[in-house]
Amino acid sequence: MIAVLRQFRVLVRSMDTHYRRVEERSGLGGAQLWALAEIVNARHLTVGELARKLAIHLSTASNLVKRLESMGLVERTREGEDQRVVTISPTAGGRKRLQRAPKPSAGILQKALMDMEARELRALNTQLEKVLQRMGRVDRRAASMPIGDILRDGDAAE
Repeated sequence: MIAVLRQFRVLVRSMDTHYRRVEERSGLGGAQLWALAEIVNARHLTVGELARKLAIHLSTASNLVKRLESMGLVERTREGEDQRVVTISPTAGGRKRLQRAPKPSAGILQKALMDMEARELRALNTQLEKVLQRMGRVDRRAASMPIGDILRDGDAAE
């Protein structure tokens, strides 16, 4: 049990260190950087599509886009005949900021998970679900929050 607990500690500390480095070097939080990377890679993305790509709540994605827009890194445009559809695209400044930012843009945990095979992910998910069930009272709302925000919330409580 102690060995597994230590691995969780290393995982959390490593993510926290990565997000702090991202913020120091780019001026962006981890979720902001990942969102910007997705927007740059997709060119024209809706807020809903961005929320799905980041696995976060729609309102959280909307707030991320507003912040990136206020920083001059992305812009919203209405395209096509249906003027209700708003797409997000990067500005030149957004592309430059992304190039200067530490990699991986999605975060080190997300990158590690993306590199795993599907069967490995299923097995990990099953085991983590068992841990959560045994913990009893857990805050499932955290599932749709950016990890960097969760880590910062933990700092604020201490």
